[in-house]
Amino acid sequence: MEETMRPQMKMLPGDEVRQIMWRYADRFDVQMAVAGARNTARTTVAQLVANGQRFTHEWTPEKQAMFDAYDASGVTAATLNADCGGLFEGPRNLAESLLTYETAWVDNGAATSSFVNALAMGPIAELGTPEQKKRYMTRCAPGNEFGKTWRGSFALTEPLPYVGVDTGVLAGRVSVAEWKEGEEPMLRVEKRGRFITNIAICDYITIALDSGDDRIKGSCMVVVEATDPGKFDRGAQTKKLVHQLSNTGDPVIDVTVPASRIIGGYTIQDGKIVPNLGHSEIIAQVFSKTRVGVGVMGAGTLMSAVEPVIRYQRTRFRGAAGVNEGSPRFTLGLQMKEDVTERLADVWATAEAASSLGFDISRVFDRIELIQDEARAKLGKGREMLKNMKAPTEKAVALLAEGKNPEEDEDVVVRYVYLLALANVLCPSCKLWNTGHGADVMRQAISLMGGYGITEDCPGFLFYKWTDMQLDATYEGPECVQRRQISETCSNPVFTAQVEAWAKACAACPKAAENGGNALAAALRLWNWTNAWSKAARDPNGKKLGGSQRHGVVFPLADALAGLMAANSFREDVKFLALNGAESPVVGPELEGYVNTFNDLLGTIVADVAGEAGKICAGVFYGFSAADDAAKAEFAQLRAALDEALAGTRLAKDRAAKCLTEIMIPEALDYPM
Repeated sequence: MEETMRPQMKMLPGDEVRQIMWRYADRFDVQMAVAGARNTARTTVAQLVANGQRFTHEWTPEKQAMFDAYDASGVTAATLNADCGGLFEGPRNLAESLLTYETAWVDNGAATSSFVNALAMGPIAELGTPEQKKRYMTRCAPGNEFGKTWRGSFALTEPLPYVGVDTGVLAGRVSVAEWKEGEEPMLRVEKRGRFITNIAICDYITIALDSGDDRIKGSCMVVVEATDPGKFDRGAQTKKLVHQLSNTGDPVIDVTVPASRIIGGYTIQDGKIVPNLGHSEIIAQVFSKTRVGVGVMGAGTLMSAVEPVIRYQRTRFRGAAGVNEGSPRFTLGLQMKEDVTERLADVWATAEAASSLGFDISRVFDRIELIQDEARAKLGKGREMLKNMKAPTEKAVALLAEGKNPEEDEDVVVRYVYLLALANVLCPSCKLWNTGHGADVMRQAISLMGGYGITEDCPGFLFYKWTDMQLDATYEGPECVQRRQISETCSNPVFTAQVEAWAKACAACPKAAENGGNALAAALRLWNWTNAWSKAARDPNGKKLGGSQRHGVVFPLADALAGLMAANSFREDVKFLALNGAESPVVGPELEGYVNTFNDLLGTIVADVAGEAGKICAGVFYGFSAADDAAKAEFAQLRAALDEALAGTRLAKDRAAKCLTEIMIPEALDYPM
């Protein structure tokens, strides 16, 4: 088919397309929740921003009304178990991510205000005792019998005067306040927090603490309520430059609580209180999921920039003398020139890949939750667990080598080991790439608005979103934390086998030559080889290149992998749409155009991330003068294969840019300037 006859996307993707791509077309409950979150974001939240509520650090009645809107729309209930007033039966990671995405479309601070409620509830929902779950979830449910919807907050490390990132270092202490014979112990909780979100209005806070008493063993997490006896000083409002629609402060807490507030419960052994769960066990489980929410915020922010930039580009010269309606200058404006559409294609492609990655890992966590209790019961704990994971791991690797999907195996432990290997890499990749690289790309979107981009009335609030993303990149752990986890988990044999399986799938795509599939396959293989080589190679000083503390090697490789994961998730979404879109009465008639443009956007992002991966791998391989001739020959072959496979990806970007000059957009944004 000639290029001029090739069908393209006629309008920006709507709900019908997204529901298929992101796998919730069969979930009417999720669709209704998304609609509620969108309405709240584009009315209540947008009006707050438009009316200048970002210009004050104080928590105003207008900002507080945002929580009432969340309650009414179902956003609040989405984080709760169904039997405690929640919206959804079963796992809800995808649903929560979709609601966060909708709110971040307008303002990230507003999204954070909602998100922190889920973060505070996370330790209780994941690992709390039945009594703890019931008490706090029922009180957090809108319209509960207690007369008030409770709000939560969360305090981890973050000691004064600096902000901590080491989750093993705590700034709080728990000790025995009173312990009468035959009665429940009473605990004294002391905590000085820093940058604690929702602290101005929270009714309870989940706090990580170290033992400050010989009668308490180890660390734990404890729930503190604002009405507990003692000192609950919420602290001064933090004067942030971003996220003004969330409240943040530096609390000082010194209260007395019953030992039943220890999350996960406790036992008494030899006269000591022994928490069933250390704080690090709880954090590992909670943070493994909550970082995705922040990554999804970055994706929603990027995607929301596409339409305002198109509108600005096309209307730039309208109203000027000599620019007559119907003329190319009136119709296209700045889009008469290639540069602006090519750069916007980069923004759009990045937004698509970031969104796909965020919803991909959300679905993985949903599938893990369905089997984790059964799998963990079979695996056991500690050394027994490590021993019992060996055979399932080997089986998962063998299945992948045979071209089979371990998730379809009858052994629940094989399925669990496989999904866990994916989650341990995809989760930090989502947080790292979406918010870190995403913030860099958002700057490009701002620049495409010209001077308009840094004004208060910039359409889509793009300047606010760009500044908000600077905090998103550090929230829930800055880049180094995510790189650290990726570097520690990416060499799991199950994951490396999956990388090769993805490479085969990329190359097997019918349009692999035009949508970057061949280049993505080559980049995945180059990365896999370089990562494995680095684990055995040593520099001229005899220092291992791939050692866990060799951050100059393993962290760049983590960056490269995160981008490749985003592109691969996007590839899988495009493939799923192509296979399933024809069944939709709305999408079906236009399916070819949607798939063609998405494939062009895929080629655009693959050219970016594969090229970056090639550069990073070459820097690691050649930069330390550590390779022998045989390794050099093998690397050169892999690198050459990648370079050759990039053929045609720039043509894909040209087509995506051309589509941006023709695609239809609404007459006006659906939320105020």
